[in-house]
Amino acid sequence: MTCHLLIPAAGSGKRMGGDRNKLLLPLLGKPILQWTLEAALKSESIDWVGLLCQPHDREPFKQIIGQILEQSNTSKSIALIQGGETRQDSVYNGLQALPDHAIYVLIHDGARCLATPDLFDRCAEAVKIYSGLIAAVPVKDTIKIVENGIVIDTPNRDRLWAAQTPQGFHVAPLKAAHIKGRTQQLSVTDDAALFEHIGLPVQIVDGEETNLKITTPQDLSIAEFILQNRY
Repeated sequence: MTCHLLIPAAGSGKRMGGDRNKLLLPLLGKPILQWTLEAALKSESIDWVGLLCQPHDREPFKQIIGQILEQSNTSKSIALIQGGETRQDSVYNGLQALPDHAIYVLIHDGARCLATPDLFDRCAEAVKIYSGLIAAVPVKDTIKIVENGIVIDTPNRDRLWAAQTPQGFHVAPLKAAHIKGRTQQLSVTDDAALFEHIGLPVQIVDGEETNLKITTPQDLSIAEFILQNRY
């Protein structure tokens, strides 16, 4: 059974210092978003993608989608869905727009353009077993908890993992988690946090060290280096 995919892409990318959605910025001759979509469409486990965006980005996103579909000659479907004010709002909108028969859903940040098709496949297979999961990698650096510029604790890094996307869920409990989150006015930075809040387990799936999120101009330079040396 195939898996549906939602890609939040409705942000502003202010930390990139530009005046447009950072996913439209070029990366080795292609928009960042195009790299993300191409990797997702190469996954054998995904046949439907919902792209969450703001109205002012619909036309450039349509152009990117049209180019991808023409070049790949794929029968897979990409739907544009109205994004929200926050990532959490966008994913909620995406869940409402899923086809009625959707059982499993992956959620992947549009700015994580270096995720490989293999990572999508691993998460799609794992979500058939676990009702909630995240791609993640062990933390390498020593982490400090700080208040007012002073270190107050140093947690054991053996228990620390850096969360990535894709994150995968069974659709029904994720919808329930989002509804509860809205009712209680919870503000979270990923969907797994909503799952955790209502007491549902979240499984770790090995992520990829190169699966970075493009947030700053420096990240863009690192992404270029990774892609140039990937194959």
